[in-house]
Amino acid sequence: MTSIAILGANGRLGRVVAKAFIDAGYEVRAVTRNGKLPTELEGATAVAGDALDREALIRATEGVDIIFNGLNPIYTEWVKCLPIAENVMTACHANNALHLFPGTVYNYGSPMPEVITEDTPFRPTTDKGRIRVAMEDLFHREAEARRVRTIILRAGDFFGGTGSGSWFDLVVAAKINKGIYTAPGPVDLVHEWAYLPDLARAFVGLAQNLDKLGAYEAFNFPGHPVTDLEIKAAAEKALGRPLKMTSMAWWVLRAGSPFVAMWREIVSMSYLRFEPHQLASARLEGIIGAIPHTPLDQAVTEALGDIGIATVTGVAKAALTSAMAGDAPPHIDNLRGLRGRLRAVPSTAAP
Repeated sequence: MTSIAILGANGRLGRVVAKAFIDAGYEVRAVTRNGKLPTELEGATAVAGDALDREALIRATEGVDIIFNGLNPIYTEWVKCLPIAENVMTACHANNALHLFPGTVYNYGSPMPEVITEDTPFRPTTDKGRIRVAMEDLFHREAEARRVRTIILRAGDFFGGTGSGSWFDLVVAAKINKGIYTAPGPVDLVHEWAYLPDLARAFVGLAQNLDKLGAYEAFNFPGHPVTDLEIKAAAEKALGRPLKMTSMAWWVLRAGSPFVAMWREIVSMSYLRFEPHQLASARLEGIIGAIPHTPLDQAVTEALGDIGIATVTGVAKAALTSAMAGDAPPHIDNLRGLRGRLRAVPSTAAP
């Protein structure tokens, strides 16, 4: 049985990718700092390993065939990115493991190309973009030196899966229970989103077709290039009620950015919310077959349910389950675990 170590298995992406590999029949090792197994990863083996401790990381990934690198420091700690990448390369080389890596669109800078293909050149204009390019340069050098084989799958903003920390849950859906949809940018601007269960299945597809791939490959994942108007309409269908549209108050973040480190980092990447872009791939389908793609209405419904927001479908399922069990429908606290963090996200009424 092929084995894979998921680095960052406690993270939103790591959990979804780990679940996809478990479902595909892989032996999954969930590597986290505390060695605890996320509840939804039944069937995986929990292992403790700190990515900043090179020897510990080598031990945590000993003997695996594939290492999925789902590690991503918070915005204010990106100084850790390159040291982590170097340690992951060392662990891959020590264990002769393939390296799977989720790429971003940060590499392309501003102005963003409206359509990004696998041949679009990198032109980073931010520190985070330059760090991402440096990481991919490192992976490329290791592949050319025949030390580590790397497969990159580049995606847009995440939605779907449990946990918090994405634009979808911290901004877009933060006030949905109050009847408000918050747009992070112009409501009619096309923005690239990746529904995580689809992205995870695409990673599995690449792992299952390694014989078609070289020592270094970088693919784009065409997810959901949609506008906030389209996501809002899908959310309204999911909830069974209309939502008021508001806009994120960027002026507040800009005014406070000299004093609040996280706001400063968010503002530095704000161009992503104001420049239309989408990912296209001429190669991915030829490798894995049909690219996983959940229809937007279904993806938004499931993503809202994942973060504890009651949808028409979710309530109906809960009521049916409860009726079959002879119990009363359960009370749903839609904002459990998200209060406080979401209050910090400013918004203003959209024009």
